Amino acid sequence: MGWIVFGIAVWLAGWWANVRLSTLSGNRAVALAVPLIFGAVLILMWEAAVRGFGINPVLLPAPSAIAVRFASSTHILWQDFVQTVLKGALSGYVIGCGAAFMTAIVVDRFDFLRRGLLPVGNFVAALPIIGMAPILVMWFGFDWQSKAAVVVVMVFFPMLVNTVEGLRATDAMQRDLMHTYGASYWQGLAKLRLPAAMPFIFNGLKIATTLALIGAIVAEFFGSPIKGMGFRISTSVGQLALDLVWAEIVVAAIVGSAFYGGVALLEKAVTFWHPSQRGRT
Repeated sequence: MGWIVFGIAVWLAGWWANVRLSTLSGNRAVALAVPLIFGAVLILMWEAAVRGFGINPVLLPAPSAIAVRFASSTHILWQDFVQTVLKGALSGYVIGCGAAFMTAIVVDRFDFLRRGLLPVGNFVAALPIIGMAPILVMWFGFDWQSKAAVVVVMVFFPMLVNTVEGLRATDAMQRDLMHTYGASYWQGLAKLRLPAAMPFIFNGLKIATTLALIGAIVAEFFGSPIKGMGFRISTSVGQLALDLVWAEIVVAAIVGSAFYGGVALLEKAVTFWHPSQRGRT
């Protein structure tokens, strides 16, 4: 009963603190404190609910148990991080986004490719990952190369579509002005259309960050060496080691947030001139 009362008290205190802080605007520290308090309240309420209601740790382990398992399994989590993120997700992300960008330049140059390739891209993007992953694992083997191939397939067409749309974002008057100045196609691309496409390109890059991590983890369910986040989640569920499963989920959440945040910071530095960036405090 004490844990239930504690959970209610934490919820009321967090509600009061966030209501008071939300009235203070224009302060970066306050803007950061509100989600931190909200997250801390959720974790404490989770702990109180598990202990107060006596929930079986197989169904839902307490955050404290997850933290203990996290601290005692850092060597396993690091090994899985290197295998899944650095080898599978990151390599597939770089290859897929890079190939999509180069393809978008070619597609923009030849209109018949845009008419023919983009509908095919929409079709491929709709294919379920659980259908593609086993095939690519059979083609490229059980190591990280097959996971990178799954990531390439997942990120290629979202990046391609965003880049192509970005390259077409300039209006006819701007393109005619460049033509009037005697600019060639490549000069117009480098000095007008590519800078104007940067918000679209970074939108595709941010979408691909999430897809890359999901693709690499899910692909490991269909075949992997004895390491990797997807492999560890699959085997730990079979062993009822749900605290290790949650530890892997925490790692995935941290890595995904950091990956997305890094791309967002790069976008802010590159597209500082765009109204969407100038309007942010």
